[in-house]
Amino acid sequence: MQEENKEKGIEDLYEDAKGYLDTKVEYTRLYLVEKVSKIFADIVTNAAVAMCFILAFLFGTFTLALFLSDVLGSYTRGFGCVAVIYILLALIVYYTKEKYIEKAIINFTIKNYFNKLADKDDEEQKI
Repeated sequence: MQEENKEKGIEDLYEDAKGYLDTKVEYTRLYLVEKVSKIFADIVTNAAVAMCFILAFLFGTFTLALFLSDVLGSYTRGFGCVAVIYILLALIVYYTKEKYIEKAIINFTIKNYFNKLADKDDEEQKI
C-alpha cells in the first residue's frame, strides 16, 4: 500500500512539475512576444515621426530658399544662402557635438529608458 502511495505521489509530482514547466515556457513566450511587439511599435512610431520631421524640414528648406530667391532676385543666390546656412550649422554641430549634443542624446535616451521601466513597474503593481 505504501509503495502504491509513493508511486502515485511521484506521478503527481511529475505531473505538477510538467505543468509548471509548461506554464513557465508559455509565460516566457508571451513575455517575449509582448517585448518584441512593444519594440516594433516603438520603432514604427519613431520612424513615422522622424519621416514627418524630415519632410517638414525639407519643405521648409525649399520654402526658405524660394523666399530668399525672391528677396535677393536670383534663384542661385537664394539657394546659395541656404547652402551657406547648412554649412554653418554643420560646423557648429561638428565642433559642439562632444560637449553638448552627445551628452544631451545620451541623457535623453537613458531618461526615456528608465521612464519606460518605471511605467512597466507601475503596471505590474496594479495587477
